[in-house]
Amino acid sequence: MTRRPLSRTRRSPRPLRTRLPLLLTAILVSVCGGLALTTVLAQRAYLTAELDGRVSDAAEHGVTGAARHPERPADLAFLGTGGQPSGLLAARFDTGGEVLAAAVVRRDDRPRALTAAQRSALAGVPDDGAARTRTVPGLGTYRVTALDASGIRVLAGLPMDDLRHTLDGLVRIEAAAGAVALALAGGGCTLAVRRQLRPFGRVAATAAQVARAPLGADRPTVLARVPAPDADPGTEAGQVGVALNRMIDQVEASFAERRRSEERMRRFIADAGHELRTPLASIAGYAELMNRGPGSGGTADLAWRRIGAESARMTGLVENLLLLARLAEGGPLQSAEVDLAVVVAEEVRDARTAGADHVWRVELPLEFPLLVTGDGPRLRQVVSALLANARVHTPPGTTVSVAVETTAGHHTLRVRDDGPGIPRDLLPAVFDPFTRADASRARTGLSEGGSGLGLAVAAAITRAHGGTVRADSAPGRTEFTAEFPATGPSFPLSGHPAPARAPAAGRRASRPLGSSA
Repeated sequence: MTRRPLSRTRRSPRPLRTRLPLLLTAILVSVCGGLALTTVLAQRAYLTAELDGRVSDAAEHGVTGAARHPERPADLAFLGTGGQPSGLLAARFDTGGEVLAAAVVRRDDRPRALTAAQRSALAGVPDDGAARTRTVPGLGTYRVTALDASGIRVLAGLPMDDLRHTLDGLVRIEAAAGAVALALAGGGCTLAVRRQLRPFGRVAATAAQVARAPLGADRPTVLARVPAPDADPGTEAGQVGVALNRMIDQVEASFAERRRSEERMRRFIADAGHELRTPLASIAGYAELMNRGPGSGGTADLAWRRIGAESARMTGLVENLLLLARLAEGGPLQSAEVDLAVVVAEEVRDARTAGADHVWRVELPLEFPLLVTGDGPRLRQVVSALLANARVHTPPGTTVSVAVETTAGHHTLRVRDDGPGIPRDLLPAVFDPFTRADASRARTGLSEGGSGLGLAVAAAITRAHGGTVRADSAPGRTEFTAEFPATGPSFPLSGHPAPARAPAAGRRASRPLGSSA
């Protein structure tokens, strides 16, 4: 027979607005009960000590009265002298502890002798003067004390009824007052706790509203926020509200970035498809032209040249896309020491040849090599892309200034032109793939425009080398800045030959390299 395990039913926890008042009420009950008990015990001790003092006085008075008539050992005449409290009990003992006489004083009446049973309850009380509690049948509970003065043994006692009545009244008063106080305190605590927990409730409501909000990536969603009064960092609820608002901000920012990434991806795919379709269509058209017939030599040569140009263009586009993908995945680059100044000088010379209708200026330091550890061909691609951007997107006669500086362990390349500038709305996305200043993708010639990948590839290569790139533009002034970490000292070491330098014409500081130079 298999025993089934006993399942324990777990009680659902009560909300904090219920548990806190109950806990505070329990604490108040404990405190009030402890105070009431302490008060009753202290009052009882005080009243008992006072009663014991009166009993001792009565016993001493009895001894004094009995000493006046030592020949009468059973005489209790001192009880009838007047002024004795009601309920006073007195007794005389012999040397063996036997009760010789015992009587009790009643209000407005003569002392009445005790019965045998009542006398037996008083037998055996030590005569050491200490007060004790004895229950006398028919009379109640008494505090009694016995004294022995030169053979005269007298016992005196007073009832404890008044003490009990006083303590009972005190307990009733404290119970009533405590009940009222606890009711008021419990209600006040409940109201205060619920009032103080309202901000937590509003924060929880905001969190629940955010949890119910649709967080689809296809449409922007404005999430609720904890209101400012409930987001005060000086309170615990405010700290939770601030943290929740910060988390909501991060969620919205993450979804916004996700939407932007998806939009960039969709645009990237569309642009890449268009960029690849254009050269493929050109190749197909010229191939069809050649298949129609042998044609003249000029037509065939033109077709072959266009096919070769479009093939090279498509190859470059695919290579740039693959390079962007490899850099995005953290693919390795070649590593060697490259003199950035030499690279800039050679690329400026090539740019001058391609853009003879521009004025080119270059400023390069002559004192020491500007060493950068990285992939030489890729660094040339960065410089070439920045120069080509300044050449292609500016009108003839534009002055392009290129400078290389060394600051705080970095080599900085600056490419500045005085062209019309980059539109303000396009500047934040200037390093994104397929970003072009012209709204349409159409081109009037093979040499005009570009695929929109040059600056994106330049930025990716710069970041892969641990550098940064940025663009600043205003009408009449556009500057691209690329920073690369310097390698080692910025001057030749002994025994360390400097890299090969560019010819002196390319190294001259601030010399215009235009068609008239």
